[in-house]
Amino acid sequence: MADSLLEVIFDVVDLAFDVSDVIDRTKPLSKPDTVEVPPDPKPLPPAAQRALAEAEERERAIQAASGADQASHR
Repeated sequence: MADSLLEVIFDVVDLAFDVSDVIDRTKPLSKPDTVEVPPDPKPLPPAAQRALAEAEERERAIQAASGADQASHR
């Protein structure tokens, strides 16, 4: 009888350790993921904005010209 009582006690203690181990392993899963967000980019100075707009306009003109060339070759 004493042996079976000790076995029950050891089983309960073993179960408690197992439950504690499961809780410890699930704690990191409950933490939210942190994501580094880069700071907002600084606005371009007016001269840089004008240069960028001019470059984009030239690119559009080149694309439009190449599109017209392709249409005339068909």
